[in-house]
Formats: sequence, C-alpha cells, structure tokens
Amino acid sequence: MAVPFIDLKRFEPGFLDAWNARVAQMSLNAQFIGGAVIEQLEQRLSVACEVSHAVTCANGTDAIQLALRALGVGRGDVVLVPDLTFWATFEAVVNVGADPVTVDCRRDDQSLSIDRVREALQTYQPKAVIVVHLYGWGSQYLQALRSLCREQGVALLEDAAQAWGVRLDGQSIMQGAHIATTSFYPAKVLGAAGDGGAVFCQDEALAASVRSLANHGRVAHYGHGVVGWNSRMDALQAAFVDLSLQHVQARVTARRASADRYRRELAALAPRLQVIAAPAGYEENGYCNVCLVDDAADKLALESALKAAGIGFGNIYPSPMSAQPGAQAYLKGKVGGADAAWLCSHVLNLPLFPYMRDDELGEVIALVRKTLS
Repeated sequence: MAVPFIDLKRFEPGFLDAWNARVAQMSLNAQFIGGAVIEQLEQRLSVACEVSHAVTCANGTDAIQLALRALGVGRGDVVLVPDLTFWATFEAVVNVGADPVTVDCRRDDQSLSIDRVREALQTYQPKAVIVVHLYGWGSQYLQALRSLCREQGVALLEDAAQAWGVRLDGQSIMQGAHIATTSFYPAKVLGAAGDGGAVFCQDEALAASVRSLANHGRVAHYGHGVVGWNSRMDALQAAFVDLSLQHVQARVTARRASADRYRRELAALAPRLQVIAAPAGYEENGYCNVCLVDDAADKLALESALKAAGIGFGNIYPSPMSAQPGAQAYLKGKVGGADAAWLCSHVLNLPLFPYMRDDELGEVIALVRKTLS
C-alpha cells in the first residue's frame, strides 16, 4: 500500500462545499483585500493563542521579518538563530540587514541550547534571539530562555510556524511570548489555501508597528511613517484559515493519535530507532513524526525500504544553517554546531497528517519493524 508523506486533501465532510460558497460570495462582492474577514480572523487567532494582538500578513517569512523590524532590529545588529531550523529563519535576519550568528541545539529536545545562548550573549551582544519551536512542541528550557533574555535586555522572537495549537503547562505556547510568529503554509497544522502568516504579541505598540510595516508603513491612507512593504494577507486566504479554525482541533486530535501510535508500536526498536516525544509539560500538535536512527546503515536501509514500498518519508532538516552554501557570505559567527549536525544526519520523519487511516499507519509501522528487526 502506498502511503504519502503528507496528504492535504483530507477535509471534513462539507468543508469544500462551505469553502466554495465563501469564495463565490466573496467574489460576487469583490471582497479580496482587507475588510471584515481579516478583522474576524485576527480576533479569533488572538483568542485561540491567548494573546492580546494578532496581525496577519502575507506569509510566515514576512512574519519573522516584520517582527524583527518592529523590535528595532536592523543593519549592523546581531541576531542569534538556531543552527537547526528552516532557511527562512536565517534568511529573515539577513533581509532586515542584520547579521546572523548560529547557535547549536540540544539532542534531547532538538531545540536551541540555552547554555550556548548564554555563551553567545557574552561574545556577540545580540539585539535579538530567535528560538524555533520545531516538530510540534518547544524547548524544555523555554521558560528559562524567556527569563534569560528578559534579564539581559535582549528581545526573544519565537518562530512558531510548526507549533499551532501547542500548549505548555496548560496554556498556549504563544501566551508567554514577547513576540511570536506563525506560517499558514498549506502543509502546516493550520494552513491556508496558499501563503499566509501572522505575528502575535501582548504589547499594543508592538502590534501597531507590525501592522504599519505590513501595509507600506502607513499611518494614514497616503501617509507613511516608516518604510515598510506590502505584506497584507488577502481576504480569500483569511477566509480559508477562518473556516479551517472551526476544524483544527479535530485535526490536531487526529494528528496526536497517529503520533502516539508510532511511539507506542515502535518503542521496542529503541535504541536503534527512537520515536521522539515532546518534553514534559507540553501538549504537542502532532505536526510531524520524528525518529532518531542511531546507525547510518540502518537509516539508509530504512529509507530504501520505504521508497521501494511507495511510503513517503522526510528529513526535517538535512543540513545545519551554518553549512548552507547561501549562509557563508552573511554568517557573523557560529556557536557550537556538532549537535545540530548530528540531528540533521540522524532524523527520519515517517508519514503524519490529519485523518491517517489505521491501515496506513499499520503499513508504515510493519515495514519499519521488518526492516530493523
């Protein structure tokens, strides 16, 4: 049985009919930019994330750039970024004119090393730190990292593109952030029909700055207080995300069930293969499965077997930021990196998406067991 790595076509009964009706009505009214649908979505996002302000924008990369600009980060400033992340995190720092310094991660939670951050704070005196909530949870040291940045007077930006619906100690992971961002790329837990993003914060002035920057720096229709750019979310994307919000908890529940089944039924393969769980205190969102394969030969054999069986798999991510060819001209420095590199070479991601069928999960699990038995 072929099993895709991700399937974006598994909607709830009636979802597409409701979506098509919205598109028809909005098209009839030429409701394409701004308006009530944007305001309604932002209000619902802020409630869901337990924050005072949610500002939508064109995509998740812009969300990071808008947050950095609103924090006052610009030319000549240093920003610490994880060495294990998607390229957009690094790219956003460069695009606002700042200088990125990569910081190593920890193997136990696959997140930014707080010890390495302490070291980098002393060495580089950064203007900001970016922590990325990878894989559908966050760092086990997140609260300590937040406290450290507050004590040092350094802004902490939380990239939560993979963390929609994640809860820490019973609260939304966004709730305790100084400023956080997300992406509504279609493959995310809460996705749009195209690109989209948002910035979240508790501070009104910070939110106002993000909103202005995302709309040409406007302070009035033809008044521009700063140089921004056009990063408005269009109304059709907002409508799709708004409709998806009605179903996202069911999707998260289905994702979590699949993630739990992988852990339960592949536990006997440790330590050759370990299915990673979220750190204590977290409720994950089931964004993706994360396996650590101890031996390179085992990893190659498993990838070959999955490919031969028509089962999708991934490696999120295969290379540290500091090793990317495009990083070399902009990299201000590197703090550690051995653990990020190790994770990049040992991670294997099995299929995980909303409403996976029992037989699909069974097929994947059986093949993994057979290959590594």
